[in-house]
Amino acid sequence: MSLKSPTANRINPAAGERLKAQGMTEADDATDDDWKSECDDGIAEMARRRIPFQASDLVDEGLVREPANHHQWGPRFAHAARRGVIREVAATKSKRTASRSSRLVTWIGAA
Repeated sequence: MSLKSPTANRINPAAGERLKAQGMTEADDATDDDWKSECDDGIAEMARRRIPFQASDLVDEGLVREPANHHQWGPRFAHAARRGVIREVAATKSKRTASRSSRLVTWIGAA
């Protein structure tokens, strides 16, 4: 019988946040600058409307094309939130298969 170390499965939030930041940076670096600009403009437009919205609403409204990879949404929303353009109002798990039950956030304009 093999005994695992008592620290083998410990939660390490700091390490998790570092990995998240690394993944967001990698996704953003792989994103086309034209799409980034289009997405930032779409987020700003939805924020001005002062109604709750999600990434899919940007596509449904014709403001933004789907990104090449769904991971490219996160860095743009994080960027807008850091700049004070939007704020989170709710979160749940995505039902879209391609999103692999990722965190689905509802945003609203912060101004």
